[in-house]
Amino acid sequence: MTESQQGADVTKPPVKRGGGDPATRGRTTIADGVVEKIAGLAARDVVGVHTMGSGFARTLGAVRDRVPGGGRSATVTRGVKAEVGEVQTALDLEIVVDYGVAIAEVARAVRENVISAVERMTGLEVVEVNIAVSDVKLPDEEDEEIGAEGAEPRLQ
Repeated sequence: MTESQQGADVTKPPVKRGGGDPATRGRTTIADGVVEKIAGLAARDVVGVHTMGSGFARTLGAVRDRVPGGGRSATVTRGVKAEVGEVQTALDLEIVVDYGVAIAEVARAVRENVISAVERMTGLEVVEVNIAVSDVKLPDEEDEEIGAEGAEPRLQ
């Protein structure tokens, strides 16, 4: 080997492993259910939102909650439907508002809170949040979910 060949071997740059920024080495996918949970919790945080979902969904959910293993996660996503793409998501929410609140203001606050929470936690762009107000909770109405639990048991 000549001196010039030896010098070439010494000046080789070290082999770089991994190929760049770690953030670009793989793919992250977010399930619809994850976005639905985030949106459901964010919507419930807004003053004036009594509960989520239609009357039938709430009744079915109350029954499911009483069944062992029924889980509370279904309660969190009740009234929320998400479509999740690679970089965007769209949400449909069904809410019940308290009597006396300004529905348009509650809907605006829900939209803002949901968009903020979903974008911050997932990095997805929220392209739309559609809100359907399915009921108004009157002050003298018994709560479907709580009322049956607070009543005397039918069987002993």
